[in-house]
Amino acid sequence: MMVAPAALRVVRCGGGTIHGVRAVFSADSKYLLCASGDFVKMYSVATEETLRLMGGHADLVTGIQLNPRNHMQLYSSSLDGNIKLWDFMDGIPIKTFSVGSKLLALYALASSEDSVFVVIPKSGERDTFQLVSVKLTKTAGQDVEAKDLSVVLDGVGASPKHIAFGREGQYVASVKEANLQVYFFKQKQLNRFSVNTTKTKNRNSQFTCIACHPTEDCIATGHADGKIRLWRNFYHKKEYTFSTLHWHHDIVMDLAYSVEGTSLLSGGVESVLVLWHNESDCRKDFLPRLGSPIEYISMSSDGSLCCTLHKDNRITIINSNLRFSKSIQGLIKSIDVKTGLVVDPRTKALVLNGEPGHLQFYSLQSDQQLFSLDIVQRQYIHQAGLKQADLVKVAFSARGKWLATVEEREEATDPELQLKLWFYDEETQSFKLNTRVNTPHEDHITDMCFRDMGELEDDSPILVTAGRDCVFKVWVIVEDTDPEAQQSVSWSCDFVGSYHNYQATNCCFSEDGSLLAVSFEEIVTVWDSVTWELKCTFCHPPGKIRSICFGRLTCSKYLIGATDHGFLCCWNLLTCALEWSAHLNVLVLQPDPLSEHIAAVSWLSKESSLFVFKPNEPRPVYIQRNLCKEKILLAAFVPRDEPEMTGSEKYLWLRSSQLFFLTDTQELLTLSARSLEERLTPSSKQLAIEESLPVTPFSLLLGKHRHQQSQEDTDLGKLVVHNKHEQDSPAVKELLHTPAHVLPSASFLCPIFINSLLISKENKSAEEVADEVEMESEKTDDDSDEEGDATEMEQEDATPMELLGEMTCKLSKSQERELRKLRKMDYSWISAF
Repeated sequence: MMVAPAALRVVRCGGGTIHGVRAVFSADSKYLLCASGDFVKMYSVATEETLRLMGGHADLVTGIQLNPRNHMQLYSSSLDGNIKLWDFMDGIPIKTFSVGSKLLALYALASSEDSVFVVIPKSGERDTFQLVSVKLTKTAGQDVEAKDLSVVLDGVGASPKHIAFGREGQYVASVKEANLQVYFFKQKQLNRFSVNTTKTKNRNSQFTCIACHPTEDCIATGHADGKIRLWRNFYHKKEYTFSTLHWHHDIVMDLAYSVEGTSLLSGGVESVLVLWHNESDCRKDFLPRLGSPIEYISMSSDGSLCCTLHKDNRITIINSNLRFSKSIQGLIKSIDVKTGLVVDPRTKALVLNGEPGHLQFYSLQSDQQLFSLDIVQRQYIHQAGLKQADLVKVAFSARGKWLATVEEREEATDPELQLKLWFYDEETQSFKLNTRVNTPHEDHITDMCFRDMGELEDDSPILVTAGRDCVFKVWVIVEDTDPEAQQSVSWSCDFVGSYHNYQATNCCFSEDGSLLAVSFEEIVTVWDSVTWELKCTFCHPPGKIRSICFGRLTCSKYLIGATDHGFLCCWNLLTCALEWSAHLNVLVLQPDPLSEHIAAVSWLSKESSLFVFKPNEPRPVYIQRNLCKEKILLAAFVPRDEPEMTGSEKYLWLRSSQLFFLTDTQELLTLSARSLEERLTPSSKQLAIEESLPVTPFSLLLGKHRHQQSQEDTDLGKLVVHNKHEQDSPAVKELLHTPAHVLPSASFLCPIFINSLLISKENKSAEEVADEVEMESEKTDDDSDEEGDATEMEQEDATPMELLGEMTCKLSKSQERELRKLRKMDYSWISAF
């Protein structure tokens, strides 16, 4: 019976916003849990590695809280209307509570048994939210309905920062715009306060965040004008007091009290963490230069660590003495990804715009940034309307030895352009600037590519740039003759090509590098890459060419083009004729570098669809309509480390490469038939297990030492005879897994355990047995026939050798001795005849 292939599903595999919800430390401060898009991620504080990726929510996760009654469990809420209870150490969902309306924030208190607090939209009213208490029923089963809601506060803010619980849940405080509400649970009393919203010196004093003192009746609120107000005596509606702390020049993004309440942490757009001692304006410490605005601040339960979540998808872990400890950088979301999605051949990382003027190398396996390369090398000034140089194009040579980047500064009349070529230095393991070309084109550069020559690439790399100044330019390496030059080679322009004064829009080389295709508005031109002669032209009006690519491997004679009027065309380079065309509004055309397949993403009636095809076949290999509701702007095939086994011919195109998409909301998507657990690397799974165990000599002896020893043996090429029961010996299993109170005595177990470690004779290789027999026969030439027969029997069992399909005849002991003498005899005299 054939097993049905698992359907491909769209997986949000990275780039999820990790600064949308406050992060949570585990009770022992070894792990950090944070929401990332639809998932909950668990990081190791010690190694910064992603240990768990918990998926199950159908929409964005809006809140995470440790279960106050079991610190190994975690609650998570989502816009899909569900609260999930997780065992986060194993990444297993224990229970799902269906609330039925969008959940915008989640709070769990130790004092409130069997209930949590959530923020939900008020029914029938737009942009109005209420804080409700949800009773979590103890009904058996995994999926439970939790419809027992009781309203606590009306008119609250939608952000998790706008509500805080004080004095172990005695009261709850909420801020919205210029109003502060405090509700006391026991007294069932609600007090409302407001701040003066009249604008003074163009500054606004509206509330932005709130935090409650853990032991005293004090509420700290952050404001849009950078001030922090500390409210006291708020039991009385009129006799309340507040004091003001002021350092931030702009909006206060978040506040957090230390565990004892002796100090207050604040953060904002200045990228500085401020520590206020004893709520005094005079005594404060700073941790500056954290890189980007602080969105959230979290404290660990033991007070030893704090973490800040930043707008650029970074988590910073900070020690209690305000010393920087660790940084976990996710995918930086730039306003516009102008470079496109490019794959680094060396690290197989996605390369795209990062911080302003930087190139980020993003690892898909760990969902973290590998490193950032400063291309523009100028200080970026955060000021609206200021024209600054930005990175717009990037290309790698086939082996990743050369990197080409284009930066430009937007000017109304004359754009300032720079082409830079970087060489990968093996010693420093980084890119070094080799050549800088000022104004390589008179107008914007629209596309660029290296000639992909595979093995020959190192000998003659060629770069082609196409521009709106109606030309394409060919750049080649020349030897530097200047004796004072610091480098031996540099790049210079070798050829300039144009076609009827049309703007050059796209360029690409064929697989063997012999042809160059350049599109000039509505016409595709094909050039010889040796002589730079124009070979032929193709056109398929109406519509300008949006993207072009050559077929690969068996389909290398085809050229594919997509037009902005909704046509996908395939031309045959041998007949110079149109092979086929399809009416399809293709936004992205991406060839797989390791197979003949080409992926085309279309946008029609507000949904993206995927078509995978081979240029020589009229039917697509795979179609997935309604891939996602967002608009897909970019795609990239990333080569796999190992080919994936697919159960169906329909998914063969996923065997050697994996396809990734970037949407207009900068979510990274992929198509996968594997479960989320399988996507974690084996090392992360192992790390999660090892981290929870104490390192003892016994664990080292059984685990790591054995692994290292076998690795060393393999590396040195030694032939080691391993006991086949070494890993799965029943005696060892019995010894380690049986509860101590039911184990027999040690004197009974010892011989079984020792015997299980002995190497049995069946495991000896043929050569070893033959050598032993030879040694024995030399020592005891006068052995009796009975002993000879016994050895013969032993040899028969141990070395069954098959030659040309027949069993070899067995020799007696005396015959073997004769044969050995013949082998040792010198027959070199025969060569004289």
